Amino acid sequence: MFESISNRIQDAFKGLRGEVRLTDAHIENALSEIRLALLEADVNLAVVKAFIDRVRDKATDQTVLKSLSPVQQVVKIVRDELLALFGDAEGGLQKQASTPRVVLLLGLQGSGKTTTSGKLGHWLTRQGRHPLMVSTDVRRPAAIQQLSVVGEQANVRVYAPETMDPVARASGALAEAKAKGFDTVIVDTAGRLHIDDDLMTELQAIKDAVHPSDLLYVADAMTGQDAIKSAGEFNRRVGVTGVVLTKLDGDARGGAALSVVSVVGVPIAFVGSGERIEDLELFHPDRIVSRMLGMGDVLSLIEKAEQAMEEGEAEKLEERLRKNQFSLDDFAKQLRTIKRMGPLESVLGMIPGLGGLKELAQNRPDDKQLARVEAIISSMTPQERHNDSIINGSRRKRIAAGSGTKVEDVNRLLNQFGEMKKVIKMIGQGGPAALRQAKGMPKLAAGQQGFGPGGGKKRKKGGPWGLIKSR
Repeated sequence: MFESISNRIQDAFKGLRGEVRLTDAHIENALSEIRLALLEADVNLAVVKAFIDRVRDKATDQTVLKSLSPVQQVVKIVRDELLALFGDAEGGLQKQASTPRVVLLLGLQGSGKTTTSGKLGHWLTRQGRHPLMVSTDVRRPAAIQQLSVVGEQANVRVYAPETMDPVARASGALAEAKAKGFDTVIVDTAGRLHIDDDLMTELQAIKDAVHPSDLLYVADAMTGQDAIKSAGEFNRRVGVTGVVLTKLDGDARGGAALSVVSVVGVPIAFVGSGERIEDLELFHPDRIVSRMLGMGDVLSLIEKAEQAMEEGEAEKLEERLRKNQFSLDDFAKQLRTIKRMGPLESVLGMIPGLGGLKELAQNRPDDKQLARVEAIISSMTPQERHNDSIINGSRRKRIAAGSGTKVEDVNRLLNQFGEMKKVIKMIGQGGPAALRQAKGMPKLAAGQQGFGPGGGKKRKKGGPWGLIKSR
C-alpha cells in the first residue's frame, strides 16, 4: 500500500545524498517532494502541513546542517516524525479487561467486519485464547451464515441463537461464554452510517448490554479520508478504542493509515494484509515506517517465517544444509513456505534494501511463476528430486512434458539449482570465512543465473528472478 509514497520519499533522500553540505534550499526541495508524496497519498491536509513544519524546524537547525552526517540526521528526523503520526500507543487490544473480554467490531457496510471477526478469532487462538463469535447483523441477507463459514475456516466457535434481536444475541453470547469458559467474545455488528440515528441507537444498546473493553472501528484503507471522517463520528457517538485497517495489500495510497491517529485520536490496533484467515497483524508503527523508508522489516519477516514453517522444519533444513544434502525436494518445500508467508511483494518489502529497488519491482515473480517451478519439480521422480545429477536429456524431455513447460525451462532450473548447491557447499565447509569468500559467487549467480538483485553488467536479460521467472 505504501509503495508510491515510499518511492517518493526515498527519491527525495537520494537527492540529498548527492550533496556534500546541505543548505536550506536542499532541505526545501526535499520537503517539497515529501509534501507532494503525502498529499498524493491522500493524507489529511492539516496533518501534512503540521508534519512538514515540524520536519523543517528540526532539519534546518544549524547543528544538523553542520554535522558530519547531515543527510542521516534528516532521515532520522523524518523517521521520528512519521512515527509521531502513528502515535506512541502499541497495537492490539486493551491491556486491562474483565473476563470474558468483549470485543465489539463496528463500522460502515462492506468494510470487512465479518472477515475481520474471523481473522481476529484466529489471531486470539494463536495467542492461546478461547474466543466465541456472534453476529448481530440481522438485516444483511446471509450475514449470520457468513460468520458461521468464517468461523469454520478460523476454527472458532460461533454462537447462533434463534432470536433475531441484536441486543439479545450479544447478551446471549456473553452468557454462553461465562457458562462454558470462553475468555473472549467477538461481536460482529451490522454496517451502518453514523447519520443513521436508529442504527446508532441500536449500537449503543449493544454496547450498554455487553460492556465491551474494545470497540474496534473497521476501516477499508482504500476509502481514504472518508473512512477517517466516519471513524471520527463513530468515536464521538459511541467511543472507539482502536482502528482496524483492512485491505492494506491493495492499491490504496496510504493516506488513511497516516491520518487516522492525528484526526480520530485513537491508535491503529490491527491491519489486514490479505484475504487469508491468517492475514491479520498487530500494528507496529516502527516496522511500517522502516518499510516506507526502504529499511526493511526483519522482525515481521521472521514472525511470518515462523508461522509458515512447520515445527522442526527449520532444524531439519539446517542439518541438511550443513551436510550438503540440499535437494530439489527441500527447495520445493521452501517455495511452499514462501507462498504461505503471503504475497511475495509484501515479503520482499520486509527485506532491507530490496523494497525500493525499481528493477526488482519490474521483475518481481508472481504466483504463476512459482507454480511453474513447483510443477517442474513435481514432475520429477523421487529419485530425481533427491539426486538431480541423474536427470539426462530424455528425463528432461519427460519432465518438461509432464509439467507443461519447455526443456529450456527445466535446463534453466537445474543449472541454477546447481549453482545454488555450490554456494551452499562452500559456506557449509568453510563457515564464516567461506561465506565472505563466496560473496563473489552469489553475485555471479545473481547476474548470470538469476539469484538476488546483484550481478552488475553481466546480468542476463530477465532481471533478478531467473530461477523463478521464465525468460
